[in-house]
This record gives sequence, C-alpha cells and structure tokens, in this order.
Amino acid sequence: MTVRLPDPAGGVRLYEPRAEPLALTTGAPFTSRTVFSAAHIVADPYADVSPDSPAAVDWDATLAFRRHLWSHGLGVAEAMDTAQRGMGLDWAGAAELVRRSAAEAKAAGGRIACGVGTDQITAGSLAEVRAAYEEQLALVEETGAQAVLMASRALTAAARGPEDYLDVYGHLLRQASRPVILHWLGPMFDPALEGYWGSGDLDAATDVLLEVIEARPDKVDGVKVSLLDARREVALRRRLPHGVRCYTGDDFHYPELIAGDEQGFSHALLGIFDPLGPLAAEAVRVLDTGDVKGFHELLDPTVELSRHLFRAPTRFYKTGIVLLAWLAGHQGHFTMVGGLQSARSLPHLGRAYELADGLGLFPDPALAETRMKNLLTVHGVDQ
Repeated sequence: MTVRLPDPAGGVRLYEPRAEPLALTTGAPFTSRTVFSAAHIVADPYADVSPDSPAAVDWDATLAFRRHLWSHGLGVAEAMDTAQRGMGLDWAGAAELVRRSAAEAKAAGGRIACGVGTDQITAGSLAEVRAAYEEQLALVEETGAQAVLMASRALTAAARGPEDYLDVYGHLLRQASRPVILHWLGPMFDPALEGYWGSGDLDAATDVLLEVIEARPDKVDGVKVSLLDARREVALRRRLPHGVRCYTGDDFHYPELIAGDEQGFSHALLGIFDPLGPLAAEAVRVLDTGDVKGFHELLDPTVELSRHLFRAPTRFYKTGIVLLAWLAGHQGHFTMVGGLQSARSLPHLGRAYELADGLGLFPDPALAETRMKNLLTVHGVDQ
C-alpha cells in the first residue's frame, strides 16, 4: 500500500507506510530526570462555534489523553501554549481545564503543573497585571497543582524596564505557597513577548531572570527555557543557584540538553513530548540506567520530526501536534479550537505524517494510513 503525498513543489510523491509500530509499553517512573509533556486539548467537533467563540472542549478525550501521558510516567504541563493558551483557549476555558486535569491527576496519581498567566486582560497597568497573575496563581494552588508562571503579553506591554519585572515576579514569588516553575517563552513562540525581562538583549534579559531567581531561590523549583538556543540554555543552566532546575523547552535540541554534560543537564517540559510520549518515556528510562548512547539512539531520530513541526512560524506547531494525535487514534477527528487545523499547509501535514510513521509512532499504522488518505482526498489529493 502507498500514500500519495503532496509535494511542496506542487507535485505528488508516493510513500510506503511502515507496517509495524514501535513496541513501547508503560513503565516505572523516571529517576534521573523530571519530565513534563505540555499537552494539547481536544476540541468538541460537534460544537456550533466560530473561530472567535469561546473554546468548545471535548473533556472526555482531553482527559483521556492526559491519562495516556501519565501511564508512561510523564508529568503533564497543563494549560500551557500547547493547549492553545492565547490562541483559542481563553482564561475561562483554561481555568476549567486546570480544575478538571488537576482532579484527574489526583485520581490517576499523575504529576501535574499548570500555567499561570494574565490572559483575563489584554492590556493594563502593572497593578492589573499583578492582580491577574494573583487570580490564576490562587486557582492553580487551590487545585493542588504546581504553578508555572508563564510569560505575560500584558506585562510585556506595561513594563517600562527590568525593575517592573523584578517587582511583579518578586511579589508573586512571595505569595506562592510552594516552589513554582518560571517560564521564559521566546518571541518565536509568541511575537508579543519580544523584549521579555525588560530588554531585547538576551544577555541582559538573562541577568534579570537570574536576579528574580536569586532573590527567592526557595520559591523557584526551576525555569523552563524556550528560546531554541542550546548554547544559551546551557550557559543559563550553569548559572542557576544550587537546587534550581533547568527545564528545557527547546524542541530543536532536547536530546543533547536532557543528556547533559560533565557540568549538568536539563530536565524537560516540552510540547514535542505530546506526540512522542511513549518513545520519549522509554528513552528517559534508558538514560536512568546510565546508558547515554542508548538514550540518543532512541531520541535523536525524533529531532527531524520536531524541527518540522516547530518550524517558523513556530506558534502554529499545535496543528501538527493535533494531526498526529488524531492519526494515532487519541481522538476521533482533526478539529481544533479556533479552527487552527487550517494553520499549516497540506504538504506540511503530509510530511509530518511521513516522519511520524517512519519513527513508528502510530500504534495502529493502518488506521493512521486510512485517516491520512481521507484527509488528503478531502483536500483534492486522490488516493
């Protein structure tokens, strides 16, 4: 059997799907790394909504996917940008997602961290930004989940310089009841975050972030770095106070960053671990045994898929993530909140299928093939 995939040049090429998936099973919790997968949400395909409507979520399928991740030993990073935060999922929807997922984590015995942002407001004074953060922090902590202090578009707009970031984050860390994860999300993921920490100079911005951490290291579990710059992440990692983790959010260089070097390593909080969940978990368990070579042999081949999904404009990576979840059988449709299933081209989606299939990521390759052919046929590529 072959699949006729669209070529970026306007033609069609033939692809022969893999016959068997990788044999991956659930396993013991990790011992050497803390690893979160930022999880996507499943839209309700029957909801009569428009791209501007509040998110209509299929809660059963959304929570089932989180149970899938927990079953492989991964933590779930909830209500992050992978869940279309700020791209279709508003604060009301995110709050419901946090409540439901935190309750599900307790029932399943899974680890969960939830995003705390300011998306109740689009702009405002520093006092309003602080109040928005406080509302979300209180909700997340009430559920028992760990908080991830996300980068704020409203703070970017309101801050006059580094001192305002120091003030807002210092205030939030004093209020937090348990250590939080700070999140530095680069402008490739969200252009509105250009100049975060008060400077467009990344060296100066790094100094401000470290000043925030050094003021209250007891309140910072770690920092997630999503700059797609391995060299910069390693440099920051080496400057962190003792006991403060670095969580890589680098979907381009994650194997080398997680493996680390003689001076340390990164933990992980990654969107790419949504489709890679079972394979990534197996790789980390191999790393737990000290087998760095075996870890790389499993995880290095996935980088081509990740770089494809996260290529510019990077913020639309969610479309490929949800496509792969549908092809893998984790949901019954390829529909996204805000209509973002249309945010990537058909050749892009075809290549995502090809790369994922080549890795053996689909538990049922025949199902994935059928669904991909159906999608292609609907878009005019006869099979």
